[in-house]
Amino acid sequence: MISKKSLVALTFSPAALFVASCSMAATVDSEAAPVATAEGAEVVGPFSVTEHGGYNEPWAAAVEPGTGNVFITEKSGTLKVFHVASGKISTVPGTPEVDYGGQGGFGDVAFAPDYETSKAIYLSWAEAGDGDTRGAVVGRGTVSCSGDVSCTIDDLTVIWRQSPKTDGRGHYGHRIVFSPDGELMFVASSDRQKMQPAQDNSNNVGTIVRLNLDGTPAAGNPMADEGGLTSEIWSYGHRNILGMDFDAAGNLWDMEHGPAGGDELNFVKAGANYGWPIVSDGNHYRGEKIPNNDTRPDLAQSAITWTPVIAPGDMMFYRGDLFEGWKGTALIAGLKSQGLVHVAVNGEEATENARYDFGARIRSVAEAADGAIWVLEDGEGGRLLRLTPAS
Repeated sequence: MISKKSLVALTFSPAALFVASCSMAATVDSEAAPVATAEGAEVVGPFSVTEHGGYNEPWAAAVEPGTGNVFITEKSGTLKVFHVASGKISTVPGTPEVDYGGQGGFGDVAFAPDYETSKAIYLSWAEAGDGDTRGAVVGRGTVSCSGDVSCTIDDLTVIWRQSPKTDGRGHYGHRIVFSPDGELMFVASSDRQKMQPAQDNSNNVGTIVRLNLDGTPAAGNPMADEGGLTSEIWSYGHRNILGMDFDAAGNLWDMEHGPAGGDELNFVKAGANYGWPIVSDGNHYRGEKIPNNDTRPDLAQSAITWTPVIAPGDMMFYRGDLFEGWKGTALIAGLKSQGLVHVAVNGEEATENARYDFGARIRSVAEAADGAIWVLEDGEGGRLLRLTPAS
């Protein structure tokens, strides 16, 4: 069941999606798995799909400004580049040593807002600590490329750390997004499967942090006067954030995994408490009940929750014109749901419009400069797919 205070799911044709994305209709469209075409592409719902290589447990994809090349992190610690002009795939030296295992390893890749002049790149990964501990970090370096098939990262330096480091290899988060004005960086710092730290603001676990581009706490954060790690925090009470982006109006949204049920799409507000582990629309894996979100109206409420889960891998707001009527809507990569979930937003509210079944776990989604959509499949041999409108 997809719930927004008990949403009703309806099914309609792909052509109706363009109307639905503007009208906010509470509908769901489940499309068939890919069908081969004579041109070598596949069709999934409204998408014509072409394949551009396979990767080893890819985690994130980002489109390089200027070139349109796609940088792809692989969990075990490798950074690859798909060069769009030549069609070649290269490996980028200068990447960090990662603590690989479980959900940990190489994480996000993001280009600085001023990348075309600064060549600055931001990476996140799981870093080993003392003893059997580890935590997420963000590093910044510079990219240099020669020709169309060779790039390297220089001077990569850690600028932010999740603290404290803990045992276990789950719930790092470490998704990176920049504010629309290009002045600030937001980092998802998930709860590391420890739950209670998400309500303890003396650490930055279970939070979204708001930072300057050098990794220091940004001025104007809601708890800035408290100093220390607390001064980084923008919002808290988060479980496991794997998707974050800003909508067309400049509002921040996140996608996070619930426990057994209760995946969440949240409109993120400064200083807000999103309730984990006090409340959730899911329950603990062992069956223990958790009070639902709406039992605590004093806490921030999700725009949508999903049970059964979609298991989000990533999300983005579409900014292009190639897909008619989609500008300003969100696309969510679904791991468990094995496809893309299309969501329309209106202020702080959101409605699922459609689902597109790719028959594989989808880990990441990114937009090309021309409005095409890049999608990464999860796991060994996960493919990079380019989506354009089906003719």
